[in-house]
Amino acid sequence: MPESRPDLADQPVGEPRRPRHLGRFALIALAVILLLAGVVSLYASSSPDGLQKVAGDTGFLGAAKDHATDGSPLAGYRASFVDGPLGRTVAGVVGVLVTLAIFYALVRFLRRRDTHRPSA
Repeated sequence: MPESRPDLADQPVGEPRRPRHLGRFALIALAVILLLAGVVSLYASSSPDGLQKVAGDTGFLGAAKDHATDGSPLAGYRASFVDGPLGRTVAGVVGVLVTLAIFYALVRFLRRRDTHRPSA
């Protein structure tokens, strides 16, 4: 490489730099995701899901028990602390934010663990 790019031969080797536009892209993507979660949740079906339908069709829906988290603030795809259809929007947005927070924490943990590994 020194023959083709001598200007790079004296550069210190370090971590690769993150492109500047990556942060802007992440913010725009987050805004689009939250907008979709909020708007699409308003059009979510009020019909039972597939398991409930099959249970009703086969006759054992009456044997169902309440879920352990029934009564929690976001049970039933609704935010119980918000009235009306806005409750579904809040639940959708909170669900997306919680999922992204878990993913972010997992990536940070795995990246930190990987940097402490001795190189082979």
